Amino acid sequence: MGMAAESQFHVLAVDDSLIDRKLIERLLKTSSYQVTTVDSGSKALEFLGLRENNDQSNPNTPSVSPNSNQEVDVNLVITDYCMPGMTGYDLLKKIKESSSLRNIPVVIMSSENVPSRISRCLEEGAEEFFLKPVRLSDLNRLRPHMMKTQKLKDQTQERDENLETPEIQQSQQSVVEQQQHHQQSLQQANNNKRKAMEEGLSLETDRTRPRYNGIATMV
Repeated sequence: MGMAAESQFHVLAVDDSLIDRKLIERLLKTSSYQVTTVDSGSKALEFLGLRENNDQSNPNTPSVSPNSNQEVDVNLVITDYCMPGMTGYDLLKKIKESSSLRNIPVVIMSSENVPSRISRCLEEGAEEFFLKPVRLSDLNRLRPHMMKTQKLKDQTQERDENLETPEIQQSQQSVVEQQQHHQQSLQQANNNKRKAMEEGLSLETDRTRPRYNGIATMV
């Protein structure tokens, strides 16, 4: 995949630290990605088209729900682990719980090297776990994840299109058959009408011709 195609990849970077956000933004743009930065997990969910449900009194109430008014195309989310309110791990879980977003790759960043934390994030579905400060060489590992996800997305779209094609062909065939049946019905009706008219004219001519002793007179 060339540089022009790679530049179309859109990365959402989440970090409550302004300095770290600026750093990751600069590194991502250096790698020719389109970048959007937000300072909290809640804003990340909002940008992705999900909104938090503030009613926590009912444990059966979903934590996020789709916002149909916003559609964005994000190819990867990279988020800090330690953030006030919603942590990077919480954001990861909410993304993976969403039927519309679960295929988006998520990468976690942290300044603390805690093996149990790393394992928990990877088990929950994170693609990578980077230790801060993030380096340009780290971001080179993002490309395969985005390319794999894009390939799966293209295959899904192609499969859906192939499933729709027989239905369209069947619908077109049905229309043609209906038109042919209609034309045949009209033709049959015209034939019956013409036959009835011919028979009527024949009877009328027969009645008006004088006969004597069963022999028609010749004029």
